[in-house]
Amino acid sequence: MPGGLLLGDEAPNFEANTTIGRIRFHDYLGDSWGILFSHPRDFTPVCTTELGRAAKLAPEFAKKNVKMIALSVDSVEDHLAWSKDINAYNGQEPTEKLPFPIIDDKNRDLAILLGMLDPAEKDEKGMPVTARVVFIFGPDKKLKLSILYPATTGRNFDEILRVITSLQLTAEKRVATPVDWKVKMLKGQIPSSPSRPKGPVSKWLSSGSFLLGALF
Repeated sequence: MPGGLLLGDEAPNFEANTTIGRIRFHDYLGDSWGILFSHPRDFTPVCTTELGRAAKLAPEFAKKNVKMIALSVDSVEDHLAWSKDINAYNGQEPTEKLPFPIIDDKNRDLAILLGMLDPAEKDEKGMPVTARVVFIFGPDKKLKLSILYPATTGRNFDEILRVITSLQLTAEKRVATPVDWKVKMLKGQIPSSPSRPKGPVSKWLSSGSFLLGALF
């Protein structure tokens, strides 16, 4: 499909109508990290669970200086009504306000520009719906990570929070984070294993030279 972003690409500085008014994307991000995540349609069950989870985790993302913004191929009016459902799903007062804005992309302009359309899933008019894309941008407005889910599969926002932690750590320190890495470990230490192989990689790992902290 046309459009799309590659790692290291600068985010287009698009303008769009959102649930908090009209924004220019770079101005919205400011000096923060940013997560742009897209949705197929408003009021759909899976999308509602995703935005509900994102809203619950918003304070954790804010602690990491991350601004969140969602996109769906419906109008601002629909987004505001949908926000009530999302808050009700979370057991909160059904207001129109979420801790992040939702972009109006009813004409699919941004979905096309950013390569977000899912050609395998179509709406009742036969139009491709937006896939569940996650773009993470650094303070330099460049793409640091992208995850592309089909419209039929909901995301794991705990994983998105985890990778943000890794991206921020590895942007600051000359380290890499291994499989299933999470924070909460002793600096420079890797749990030893009696069956650990003795080759060059294991020696590199056991030295702790490439890790600030690891959790296996």
